[in-house]
Formats: sequence, C-alpha cells, structure tokens
Amino acid sequence: MVSEPLLKIEVKSLNVHYGSLQVLKDVTLSVNKNEILGVIGPANSGKTSFLRVLNRLIDLTPDVRVRGEVHLDGINIYAKMNAEEVRKRVGMVFALPQPLPLSIFDNVAYGPRRHGLHHAGKLAEIVEKSLKAAFLWDEVKDRLSTSGMQLSGGQQQRLCIARTLAVEPEVILYDEPCSGLDPISTAKVEAAMFELKKRYTQILVTNNVKQAARVGDRVAFFLMGELVEIDQAGRIFTAPRDKRTDDYVTGRFG
Repeated sequence: MVSEPLLKIEVKSLNVHYGSLQVLKDVTLSVNKNEILGVIGPANSGKTSFLRVLNRLIDLTPDVRVRGEVHLDGINIYAKMNAEEVRKRVGMVFALPQPLPLSIFDNVAYGPRRHGLHHAGKLAEIVEKSLKAAFLWDEVKDRLSTSGMQLSGGQQQRLCIARTLAVEPEVILYDEPCSGLDPISTAKVEAAMFELKKRYTQILVTNNVKQAARVGDRVAFFLMGELVEIDQAGRIFTAPRDKRTDDYVTGRFG
C-alpha cells in the first residue's frame, strides 16, 4: 500500500493585486514535502509573485493586497506567523546571484550570525556543511577568505544557495536561478537541487521548460495569473489535460 505524500505547503484561493492590477487569480495548489515543484508559464503569468507570497517578501511591495490562505505545515503564514519567522523557514534564491561584499566564509555565516550564533567552531561547521550541500566546497575550500564577488556567476549562485541553507530553512524557492548561467553551471545547480531533495521542499520557477522536465517531480503551468494545471512532470510534457499547456510546452506560444 502506497502512503499518501505529506503536504508541506497548501495554497487556497490565493488572489494578489498590485493596486488595481490583479496578478494572481484564485490559485489553489499544494506542495508535498521533499518534492521539487516546477512552475512554468510565459512572462507576466504571476510566477514570481507566487513565490514572493510563499515567504512573505510580497509584504514589502507598496499597495499590494493578498487574499486567500497559505499554510506551512498546516499553519496559516499570514494569520499565525510573523514575516521574519516565515522567511527563516522559507528561503529564496533569486535569478541574479547576489553575494554580499564579504568573504566566501562570511557570506555563508551571515545568516547564522544574524540569528545570534557567534561560536567560531559551529560557524565553521555550518559553512562547510552548507557549501558541500550546494556543491561548492571542493572549489572554494582553500580560499574561504577571498571575496565572494570574485567567484564566477555559477559559483556565485551556488554560494547564494549555500547562504540560504546556512539558516536551515525547510523550503527553498528559486526564481529562475539558472537564467544567466552556462550549461555546465546550470547542471551543477540542478545536481545540488536533486541532492537537497533529501532534506528540503523546493519550488523552482523557470522559463526553461526542459529544465522543469529534468528537475521537477510535478509541474504547475501558470497563464495570466491563473493556475491552468498542475500534474506529474511526465504527464505535463507528454499528455497535458489543457490545450493551453500543450501549446506552451511545445513552443506554440510564450
């Protein structure tokens, strides 16, 4: 008997407005624990706004209204949790790598220090563990004191993943993390995602449908703020239920 997957995130009737502009319309979906959910769709489909709702970065946007419910482990993150707690549990990696103007070591240690950890031995352990999980340790272990700004673009992105991991989130959100990377760097980021599945739930927004097919366990297709369908990746790319999904993944529009 196959057991039911455990829900990590549950989104119910989510609507988001920027002023008079509605960018998400009655989105309802769930994300299972330890899965990678790919999110695809053309520009202006609400994909990034969807991510920003999940860790409450959307709160920082002027004149925004969020209606509906988002549950993390069954707890409504807008009614029962403060934004800082949400962002500690739900980390985010952005399209352009944004290393801090600090050493590689201090980039990764930044979050734990902000949360009050200053023990040198424990910080060193967290930095090593996080860099290994991001598939970067072997490339930088002998130059941890050099600036993170000196790394290549692909290395900087993996440094940002390590920085996110250092505060021990439960969910990792990626907003087109490979959009500016070469194929080799992209493969290393994807390898890290596969390894991270053992411990984390991950949501990947990508404009590369082939990447969504490679990495996603399930894939959600957004169009003009609506969730058109969500299904196993294999089905989305071979036998989608909605013609709009088929048109998008086969390149007829988007």
